[in-house]
Amino acid sequence: MSIEIDHMSLSVSDYEKAKKFYAAALAPLRGGVVMEFPMDDGATAGLGSDGKPFLWIGVVKGPIQHVHLALRAETRDQVDAFYKAAMAAGGVDNGAPGLRPHYHQHYYAAFVLDPDGHNIEAVTHTPPAAARRKTPSRKAAAKKPARRTAKASAKPARKTAAKKPAARRAAPKRAAARKRR
Repeated sequence: MSIEIDHMSLSVSDYEKAKKFYAAALAPLRGGVVMEFPMDDGATAGLGSDGKPFLWIGVVKGPIQHVHLALRAETRDQVDAFYKAAMAAGGVDNGAPGLRPHYHQHYYAAFVLDPDGHNIEAVTHTPPAAARRKTPSRKAAAKKPARRTAKASAKPARKTAAKKPAARRAAPKRAAARKRR
C-alpha cells in the first residue's frame, strides 16, 4: 500500500481572485472548481478533477503561511500550458518551465507564485516522447525470453504437436454425416 495525500487546504486573502487563478492554472492539468459552498468567514472551493476535489481554498484572517504545492502533470506540454495559464491568470514567475537535473534526469517543472505567494509547481517525471520510444517499455522487456542456463540448454527442446491438416479435421464430420443417412 502506498500513502497518498487525499486533499489539502490553502489559506487565501482574496477568495474570488484565488478561485479565478486556480481554475485557470489547473485547466491544462484537466482540473478546475469541483465544488463551492459558504463558510462562516466567507466561501470555500474544492478544486480537482473527475468530481474529486484535492485542493481546497478559503479565506483566513491574519497572516498567511506560504506553502509549496507540486502538481503532477502527464507531459511536458502540460507543464508548459500550466505555466502559461497561471501567468496569464496573475501568477508571478518563480521558475520557468524546464529541466531540473539536480533532482533527476527527467524532472521537468515550472514554478509560479499564486496571488498570496504560495509556490505552485507543475511537474512531470516522464521523459520526452522521443526518449520513451528509444527505451524499451517494461512490457516489452518482460516479453524477452529468459536466458537459459547451461544445464537448461543441454536438455532437448520439446517439440510442439503439429496441427492436423484441415482435411483430416473435416473427415470425422463427413463420416458422421454418412452414418445419419
